[in-house]
Amino acid sequence: MKTWHQLPTDPPFVQNPYPAYRTARAAAAVQAWPDYKMTAVFNYALVSHILKDRLFGREPLDPIKFAPHLAPFYTIEAHSMLELEPPRHTRLRSLVLRAFTSRRIKELAPEIEALCDDLLDTIPPDQPFDLIKHYATPIPVIIICRLLGVPETMATQLLSWSNDMVAMYQARRDRMIEERAARASTEFADFIRRFAEEKRLKPADDLITQLLNAEENGDKLSMDELITTCILLLNAGHEATVHTIGNGVKTLLETHTSRDALADDAIDQTVEEILRFDPPLHVFTRYCYEDLEIEGHSFERGDEVALMLAAANRDPDHWPDPDHFDPTRKIQTNTSFGGGLHFCVGAPLARLELRVALPKLLNRLPRLHIVEPPKYANLYHFHGLERLMLATHG
Repeated sequence: MKTWHQLPTDPPFVQNPYPAYRTARAAAAVQAWPDYKMTAVFNYALVSHILKDRLFGREPLDPIKFAPHLAPFYTIEAHSMLELEPPRHTRLRSLVLRAFTSRRIKELAPEIEALCDDLLDTIPPDQPFDLIKHYATPIPVIIICRLLGVPETMATQLLSWSNDMVAMYQARRDRMIEERAARASTEFADFIRRFAEEKRLKPADDLITQLLNAEENGDKLSMDELITTCILLLNAGHEATVHTIGNGVKTLLETHTSRDALADDAIDQTVEEILRFDPPLHVFTRYCYEDLEIEGHSFERGDEVALMLAAANRDPDHWPDPDHFDPTRKIQTNTSFGGGLHFCVGAPLARLELRVALPKLLNRLPRLHIVEPPKYANLYHFHGLERLMLATHG
């Protein structure tokens, strides 16, 4: 097996990983990646296959060993449907989907539109502003607060806890990041527990109340499962959308994409192309549960496999001219939200936020332009901008 020598925190790679993906994919679809201690898979066909193959899963064969200071973080992870396989995953996801319905998501559209307008009203007309801070970040955080039934005044604190926890998945993880994640896990869990108990006494029309009441064959979420689910929905519910709005606006402005791509009959294609072209999550992992061979590539039982989502989304064997941003591209399934049992439960909400937020911004501010070279943050395996400085005139 070939070896891919790529440090994920290398500055040129952080800013533009796509040339490295292209070179790696051309060399071999499957390679050892010693910097991540995993096997990396680069092409679309194999990534898509493994995402859906039940011989690969999120649960390790042996329990994860962790230092005592990380116990609060991994106590929460132990109940996360993102980290579980059937039957526990099936049970949790079924209960969550009884509350997180497509009807409820669609009903959020007017709220998202109003929120976008309110945020745009606060943007200074005569000086540059940071899109990430003033627009991309507040939209998903406030919406998920409303969905859960958490006071919007808690949005900043929830975002802080979430960022500290999500940093555990980043290549730059160190002891300080671990300690912050453990502290955030404890504080976040305590908050959700207190808030859920209040909802139990005073039910409301919100997701926490619905999760408390969600039942299947007499089975309900335990309090620990409810806490973890709320934390997962907040963490996953804002991270991808923040990065996709930032990456998407950067791409639309740099490519001088016509406003026609934001029309009602075109926006879905534009959103899918943004997700394909510069996705917010670049790696999703699976464990191999048996020795097996797929398309001539061997995997061993216990292997942790890095599915290179962003590399798969630019595979020329699946996407014509993949390094070209084309908002008129025919919609095909990309890998940006994963696939199979673990397809992102929040994907419909993320897509809705994007199809509302992008046209609102660019139609209301038609002269919007970039005034400072965009810089991606060192967040790998996430991929998002530190900031995106824009101006509305000049």
